[in-house]
Amino acid sequence: MKRRDFFKGLAAGSLPMMTGSNAFAATGRGKSPLKITDVRTVPVDRYLFVQVHTDAGIVGLGESGTWGFLEASEKVVETFKRYLVGQDPLRIEHHWQYLYRWSHFSGAAIMGALSAVDIALWDIAGKYFGVPCYQLMGGKCRDKARVYCHVFGDTKEKLVQGCVNAKKQGFTAIGHLTPFLDESRDVPYFKTHADKIQDAIDTVRRYREAVGNEVDLCIEIHRRLTPAEAVALAEGIEPYRPMFYEDPILPDSLDAMELISRKIRIPIATGERFTTMPQFASLLARGAVQYIRPDVCLAGGLTQSKKIAGLAEAFCAQVVPHNPLSPVSTAACMQLAACIPNFALLEYPGNEHSGTKSEIVKGAFELENGFLRVSDAPGIGVELAEDAAKRHPYRPREVKTRLNTDGSVMDQ
Repeated sequence: MKRRDFFKGLAAGSLPMMTGSNAFAATGRGKSPLKITDVRTVPVDRYLFVQVHTDAGIVGLGESGTWGFLEASEKVVETFKRYLVGQDPLRIEHHWQYLYRWSHFSGAAIMGALSAVDIALWDIAGKYFGVPCYQLMGGKCRDKARVYCHVFGDTKEKLVQGCVNAKKQGFTAIGHLTPFLDESRDVPYFKTHADKIQDAIDTVRRYREAVGNEVDLCIEIHRRLTPAEAVALAEGIEPYRPMFYEDPILPDSLDAMELISRKIRIPIATGERFTTMPQFASLLARGAVQYIRPDVCLAGGLTQSKKIAGLAEAFCAQVVPHNPLSPVSTAACMQLAACIPNFALLEYPGNEHSGTKSEIVKGAFELENGFLRVSDAPGIGVELAEDAAKRHPYRPREVKTRLNTDGSVMDQ
């Protein structure tokens, strides 16, 4: 019996449960354990991919979500390689714990590297057993995942038109939707408090009027408010029924986020910068978040993201995976979305997936009426194109942020 048929039969309840050596023999695991032979980093465009090679010819693919510090994350992968080569790739949880705990230090560069390796190991496991990763994590909870698209614009007119276009394309949710415009970081910023808040309220009103109640609005603040400003703006946009209010302030203070949550009546979404499960646990325990935003490529890969989703389920919170990266990230997020009961929505940079990003991987996403179909391809379901790095050389991100008119740093 083929490994894929074995797992399909087991999921359907048509096979007797086997344990111990019998179970390993049925899948071939007892005869030829896999060994990791190489771990390679592949910088492409503005992304960092990790490939884990095995002696059976199976190659796993993952991505680091460290964003502005991919060079540092690449060095961490090189360090991890010294341990990983020669190991059995199917001991995923053990390797996660070993790499996370051995040096007693953590941080975004480390967690991005660990996440990429973890996703690649799950990809290997899925390919080895001939099933999608979600099948190894409990099976499907849904056949398709609702997604939201990105809308950009440096004028209100462009942003409103972007909302209208997204609705015409069949999306039922729109995200990356700022009430403050996507202005250049070269332009110094200043507005009075009254003008800043009222203008943002009017912008959200225009979004709602443009799409009616057929489309949910995911309002993205990008951490640019103080707690007092966040409360004032939330009260002003409440009549326009945003699905959630994302990152109103810097994520560093859980106390401040809790304070805002207790003073407003719209849901808060946050967590894209979090790198560990305890960070999410602390925020959930305070009742300071209703939609958590783990980044599968930063918060510990599929291993840890599934646990984070379980934490959220215990607090009746829903999961909106953070996914601003390449189609590799999207493929990994879809594995999580498929197998958790409290999935709500997936960030989908769809327009950016057509063009450069679609040339990076082999494997397509089936999008229909604002939903992505859950694939039954083995592993995470996509492969890195052989010539991706050659066609799209790595482009380091410029160290650049926006300033206020007085020369101080602001968030955007």
